[in-house]
Amino acid sequence: MNLDTRRLRYLQAMGIQAWGLRRPDTSPVETAARPAQGGDVTGPVDGLDWDDLRAKVAQCTACSLHKGRTQTVFGTGAREASWLIVGEAPGADEDIQGEPFVGRAGVLLNAMIRAVGARREQVYIANVVKCRPPSNRNPRQEEASQCAPYLARQVALLRPRLILAVGKVAANNLLACDQPLGKLRGEIYEYGPQKIPLVVTYHPAYLLRKPSEKAKAWADLRLAMSVAPAIAD
Repeated sequence: MNLDTRRLRYLQAMGIQAWGLRRPDTSPVETAARPAQGGDVTGPVDGLDWDDLRAKVAQCTACSLHKGRTQTVFGTGAREASWLIVGEAPGADEDIQGEPFVGRAGVLLNAMIRAVGARREQVYIANVVKCRPPSNRNPRQEEASQCAPYLARQVALLRPRLILAVGKVAANNLLACDQPLGKLRGEIYEYGPQKIPLVVTYHPAYLLRKPSEKAKAWADLRLAMSVAPAIAD
């Protein structure tokens, strides 16, 4: 089975009609004129390697979220990944298992990853915050700010060719804005001093609630693929 055939099957798993898909017929979108965000990695995480950073995150008590966690959710995937996928925060399942995007949303995210020709273990997946907010509420700005150096250090260690921000919370934090997700889609932004291309799409949990938006998510994935393949070549 060739890659295109497998991809069509995974798109069907996402709930998208294969006959309705078309390859992009335009050149990649030019980088939007938006200030780069992310900043330099400074302070107590500067210079930490992957293992030391994970250990530091596991011991973090910088904000009140640590009081209710079962464990921190550091991130998962290949440390040489071409794509970094960033969500908002761990949920109940993630808090128990210590891994981002598990449960139904994780199943759909896995299908989205396979649709772009990769496997879950070939990308890197992380969240804006590393501890579960109470009742799965959105993380507050002060909580995200405390976790921002951890994510920035992960980006610096990973050096991805593309960041895929899934959901409004992730997009707003990575781009330091408060725009609705619908207005952020369809463009290529830049993150940090490295000017890493960043594309915004819907959170899998939202797509489960509103399957009619899955075709738009596929358009976002095509845009991301026009910037960088999900598997480094």
